[in-house]
Amino acid sequence: MRISAHMVCTAVRDDIVSGAFPPGARLTEELLARRYGVSRVPVREALRTLESEGFVTTRRHAGACVAEPTEQEAADLLDLRALLEPLGTARAAQRRTEAQLRVLRGLVRLGQQRAERGQLSDLRALGDWYHETLAQACGSPTLATLLTQLRRKIAWVYAAEPPLRATAVWREHGAVVDAVARGDAERARALAAAHVERSVALRREQRPVAARRSRQKGAVRKTKHTVNTAGDNP
Repeated sequence: MRISAHMVCTAVRDDIVSGAFPPGARLTEELLARRYGVSRVPVREALRTLESEGFVTTRRHAGACVAEPTEQEAADLLDLRALLEPLGTARAAQRRTEAQLRVLRGLVRLGQQRAERGQLSDLRALGDWYHETLAQACGSPTLATLLTQLRRKIAWVYAAEPPLRATAVWREHGAVVDAVARGDAERARALAAAHVERSVALRREQRPVAARRSRQKGAVRKTKHTVNTAGDNP
């Protein structure tokens, strides 16, 4: 079966978000083709797509590398989420389909059950599915794509999830879905804004992965310099 560039792009993006390819890591076509069992053609196309999304950057003499977002860029992602997610939720209250509503209600029910039982391992996947369905329900492919990309990039930039209270989070999701079901756009917007505000506040307490890595590299260089200096002046 021929593996498409889209499938390769998804695989590479998932590996970047998971940390398998850390910020700054080189992404050679040969390495990726071997890793995913494909030719270089779909790899080349996937890298171009990921560069347009901001996950990959091209450096002179180094080629394609995983991007290293600055702390300011990371903060901007949170600001964008705070602006766009309430808008998407309000639109969903006006445009969702019955099928999308059934999926959202089912996800909330599963999420609340898992959270109450302390079965936390499934919650990240359920949360991603919930937010992607809610984004699709806004009825705007452009906005849905932006929301999905934002969530992926925030998960990548900040890596580990902040210590959220799972039962409270899924209770908030349930309230949002109730407002969406009633077609109450303003209520849905307000609930989404409050939820995002709490989530963003926790994220802002984290140092972005690329910034932590840069600081660690700087500390290593400083340590080496100190050792060398000490060796020169016993």
